[in-house]
Amino acid sequence: MEWKTSTEPVQYPDALAAMEAQVAGIIDGSADEQVWLLEHPPLYTAGTSAKAEDLKDARFPVYETGRGGQYTYHGPGQRVAYVMLDLKKHYKTPDIREYVLDLEEWIIRSLAMFGVRGERRQGRIGIWVRTGDSEAKIAALGIRVRRGVAFHGIAINVNPNLQHFQGIVPCGITEYGVTSLMALGIDVKLNDLDLALKEHFAPIFGS
Repeated sequence: MEWKTSTEPVQYPDALAAMEAQVAGIIDGSADEQVWLLEHPPLYTAGTSAKAEDLKDARFPVYETGRGGQYTYHGPGQRVAYVMLDLKKHYKTPDIREYVLDLEEWIIRSLAMFGVRGERRQGRIGIWVRTGDSEAKIAALGIRVRRGVAFHGIAINVNPNLQHFQGIVPCGITEYGVTSLMALGIDVKLNDLDLALKEHFAPIFGS
């Protein structure tokens, strides 16, 4: 397993091309599995279930992507973790739903390191936190699987500009908003979150 961290924002087409190449290598046995930690410049991505009406204001570049899900925002202050994993090596019977549950568990355990209780919601992919009388999404996820190799991954809101989410209906959900660690009053550096993600990866997915 290779861990890679990019210190400068990565353009989305460059990230997609790099993931495609890594996945091809994993499939043919020439490359290792990889977790890639990065940030993107401000942009929106449209998953395979995205609805045109959920793009309210295309103030940033919009990229169609092969991952599952709907519209999401990426930008500075958000930790993206692209996980390129050969599911056959980690699961007796590769099950995409089981893998998604493990990604959610990975987020939950990592957030718990900073005193944040992340929770699942039936019918709503991602991780949610309670905010007063309501709740808000703090982390999103979307994956694609090719020949048993999963890629794309998760995005955790550390300290992004939350107003940038207003250009879309995040994940098609209008009833609830989005939040971040900083909005919850928790000042976390990306490096600290990276350490938490690394600590909890192997216990969930295996080495």
